[in-house]
Amino acid sequence: MSPHTPDTATTTRPAPPTRPPLTPTRPPLTPTALRTVVRELAEQPDQWIHHVRLSTEERWYRRLVAEDDHEVWLISWLPGQSTGFHDHGGSRGAFAVALGELEELSLGGPEQGLLIRRVPAGTARAFGPEYVHDVRNTASGPAVTLHAYSPPLGSMAHYDLRAGGLVRTSEEGPEQW
Repeated sequence: MSPHTPDTATTTRPAPPTRPPLTPTRPPLTPTALRTVVRELAEQPDQWIHHVRLSTEERWYRRLVAEDDHEVWLISWLPGQSTGFHDHGGSRGAFAVALGELEELSLGGPEQGLLIRRVPAGTARAFGPEYVHDVRNTASGPAVTLHAYSPPLGSMAHYDLRAGGLVRTSEEGPEQW
Protein backbone atom coordinates (compact mmCIF):
# COMPACT_ATOMS: atom_id res chain seq x y z
CA MET A 1 0.00 0.00 0.00
CA SER A 2 1.14 3.26 -0.35
CA PRO A 3 0.53 6.66 0.86
CA HIS A 4 -1.88 8.90 -1.00
CA THR A 5 -2.75 11.66 1.42
CA PRO A 6 -0.71 14.12 3.46
CA ASP A 7 -0.07 13.95 7.17
CA THR A 8 -3.17 15.95 8.16
CA ALA A 9 -3.22 14.86 11.77
CA THR A 10 -0.49 17.25 12.88
CA THR A 11 0.10 20.94 12.34
CA THR A 12 3.87 20.68 12.19
CA ARG A 13 5.43 17.91 10.23
CA PRO A 14 8.96 16.61 10.60
CA ALA A 15 10.97 16.60 7.41
CA PRO A 16 10.82 13.23 5.67
CA PRO A 17 14.04 11.33 5.23
CA THR A 18 16.07 12.51 2.27
CA ARG A 19 14.85 10.96 -0.97
CA PRO A 20 17.31 8.38 -2.31
CA PRO A 21 18.80 8.74 -5.78
CA LEU A 22 16.50 7.52 -8.54
CA THR A 23 19.17 5.13 -9.83
CA PRO A 24 19.73 2.61 -7.04
CA THR A 25 23.23 1.30 -6.55
CA ARG A 26 21.86 -2.04 -5.34
CA PRO A 27 19.36 -4.30 -7.14
CA PRO A 28 15.73 -4.16 -6.00
CA LEU A 29 14.73 -6.36 -3.08
CA THR A 30 12.48 -9.33 -3.79
CA PRO A 31 8.88 -9.44 -2.56
CA THR A 32 9.95 -12.10 -0.05
CA ALA A 33 12.72 -9.86 1.33
CA LEU A 34 10.27 -6.93 1.56
CA ARG A 35 7.78 -9.13 3.45
CA THR A 36 10.56 -9.93 5.94
CA VAL A 37 11.32 -6.20 6.34
CA VAL A 38 7.72 -5.25 7.16
CA ARG A 39 7.02 -8.32 9.27
CA GLU A 40 10.09 -7.75 11.44
CA LEU A 41 9.35 -4.03 11.81
CA ALA A 42 5.70 -4.73 12.68
CA GLU A 43 6.93 -6.92 15.54
CA GLN A 44 8.92 -3.96 16.97
CA PRO A 45 6.28 -1.33 17.81
CA ASP A 46 8.79 0.63 19.90
CA GLN A 47 10.42 1.57 16.56
CA TRP A 48 7.27 3.23 15.10
CA ILE A 49 4.28 3.47 17.48
CA HIS A 50 5.27 6.97 18.68
CA HIS A 51 4.89 8.24 15.08
CA VAL A 52 1.31 6.99 14.57
CA ARG A 53 -1.40 9.60 14.12
CA LEU A 54 -5.08 9.10 13.30
CA SER A 55 -6.84 11.41 10.88
CA THR A 56 -10.59 11.51 10.32
CA GLU A 57 -10.02 13.27 6.98
CA GLU A 58 -7.86 10.70 5.19
CA ARG A 59 -5.36 7.95 5.88
CA TRP A 60 -2.29 9.28 7.65
CA TYR A 61 1.19 8.20 6.57
CA ARG A 62 4.87 8.78 7.20
CA ARG A 63 8.00 7.47 5.49
CA LEU A 64 10.20 5.73 8.07
CA VAL A 65 13.03 4.47 5.85
CA ALA A 66 14.42 5.90 2.61
CA GLU A 67 17.30 3.84 1.19
CA ASP A 68 18.51 3.69 -2.39
CA ASP A 69 17.04 0.20 -2.88
CA HIS A 70 13.84 0.39 -0.76
CA GLU A 71 11.61 2.53 1.40
CA VAL A 72 9.25 1.81 4.29
CA TRP A 73 6.02 3.68 5.10
CA LEU A 74 3.88 3.69 8.23
CA ILE A 75 0.14 4.17 7.56
CA SER A 76 -2.84 4.46 9.88
CA TRP A 77 -6.40 3.72 8.82
CA LEU A 78 -9.70 4.61 10.44
CA PRO A 79 -12.85 2.61 9.57
CA GLY A 80 -13.98 3.33 6.01
CA GLN A 81 -10.63 4.62 4.73
CA SER A 82 -9.22 2.96 1.61
CA THR A 83 -6.67 3.34 -1.16
CA GLY A 84 -8.85 2.56 -4.15
CA PHE A 85 -7.37 0.31 -6.83
CA HIS A 86 -3.77 1.32 -7.53
CA ASP A 87 -0.42 -0.01 -8.72
CA HIS A 88 3.07 0.75 -7.42
CA GLY A 89 4.71 2.18 -10.53
CA GLY A 90 6.68 -1.00 -11.23
CA SER A 91 8.02 -1.39 -7.69
CA ARG A 92 7.82 -4.65 -5.78
CA GLY A 93 6.10 -4.36 -2.42
CA ALA A 94 4.86 -5.84 0.82
CA PHE A 95 2.71 -4.71 3.70
CA ALA A 96 2.13 -6.00 7.21
CA VAL A 97 -0.85 -5.26 9.42
CA ALA A 98 0.60 -4.41 12.82
CA LEU A 99 -2.64 -3.40 14.55
CA GLY A 100 -6.26 -3.93 13.57
CA GLU A 101 -7.49 -5.59 10.41
CA LEU A 102 -7.78 -4.64 6.74
CA GLU A 103 -9.36 -6.06 3.62
CA GLU A 104 -7.51 -6.39 0.30
CA LEU A 105 -9.23 -6.59 -3.08
CA SER A 106 -7.48 -7.74 -6.26
CA LEU A 107 -8.39 -9.31 -9.57
CA GLY A 108 -7.66 -13.01 -9.82
CA GLY A 109 -8.14 -13.35 -13.56
CA PRO A 110 -11.10 -14.45 -15.67
CA GLU A 111 -11.57 -17.70 -13.76
CA GLN A 112 -11.51 -16.14 -10.29
CA GLY A 113 -12.86 -12.60 -10.71
CA LEU A 114 -12.59 -10.25 -7.73
CA LEU A 115 -10.63 -11.69 -4.81
CA ILE A 116 -11.32 -10.37 -1.31
CA ARG A 117 -8.84 -11.20 1.46
CA ARG A 118 -9.14 -10.44 5.15
CA VAL A 119 -5.73 -9.29 6.41
CA PRO A 120 -5.63 -9.43 10.24
CA ALA A 121 -2.90 -8.16 12.55
CA GLY A 122 0.23 -10.27 12.26
CA THR A 123 -0.31 -10.94 8.54
CA ALA A 124 2.07 -9.77 5.82
CA ARG A 125 1.38 -9.73 2.07
CA ALA A 126 3.98 -9.38 -0.71
CA PHE A 127 3.60 -8.71 -4.42
CA GLY A 128 5.49 -8.19 -7.65
CA PRO A 129 5.93 -5.09 -9.80
CA GLU A 130 2.70 -5.45 -11.82
CA TYR A 131 0.34 -5.91 -8.86
CA VAL A 132 -2.85 -3.82 -8.61
CA HIS A 133 -5.02 -3.87 -5.49
CA ASP A 134 -7.34 -1.90 -3.21
CA VAL A 135 -6.72 -1.94 0.54
CA ARG A 136 -9.41 -0.78 2.95
CA ASN A 137 -10.41 -0.72 6.58
CA THR A 138 -13.82 -2.39 6.78
CA ALA A 139 -13.41 -3.16 10.50
CA SER A 140 -14.93 -1.16 13.35
CA GLY A 141 -11.60 0.09 14.76
CA PRO A 142 -8.37 1.70 13.51
CA ALA A 143 -5.55 -0.20 11.85
CA VAL A 144 -1.81 0.44 11.47
CA THR A 145 0.30 -1.01 8.67
CA LEU A 146 3.91 -0.97 7.48
CA HIS A 147 4.63 -0.94 3.72
CA ALA A 148 7.93 -1.51 1.92
CA TYR A 149 8.67 -0.86 -1.77
CA SER A 150 11.70 -1.66 -3.90
CA PRO A 151 12.85 0.27 -5.73
CA PRO A 152 11.33 3.24 -3.87
CA LEU A 153 8.04 4.42 -5.35
CA GLY A 154 8.44 6.66 -8.38
CA SER A 155 4.77 6.80 -9.36
CA MET A 156 1.41 5.21 -8.71
CA ALA A 157 -1.53 4.85 -11.08
CA HIS A 158 -5.14 4.70 -9.88
CA TYR A 159 -7.90 2.60 -11.45
CA ASP A 160 -11.67 2.27 -11.44
CA LEU A 161 -13.15 -1.22 -11.37
CA ARG A 162 -15.71 -1.55 -14.16
CA ALA A 163 -17.59 -4.48 -15.65
CA GLY A 164 -14.81 -5.01 -18.22
CA GLY A 165 -12.01 -4.84 -15.64
CA LEU A 166 -9.73 -2.10 -14.35
CA VAL A 167 -9.59 1.25 -16.15
CA ARG A 168 -6.66 3.59 -15.42
CA THR A 169 -7.93 6.98 -14.24
CA SER A 170 -4.93 8.95 -12.93
CA GLU A 171 -1.28 8.87 -11.92
CA GLU A 172 0.61 10.56 -9.10
CA GLY A 173 4.25 10.96 -8.20
CA PRO A 174 6.39 11.56 -5.10
CA GLU A 175 5.67 15.29 -5.16
CA GLN A 176 2.09 14.42 -4.10
CA TRP A 177 3.19 12.33 -1.12
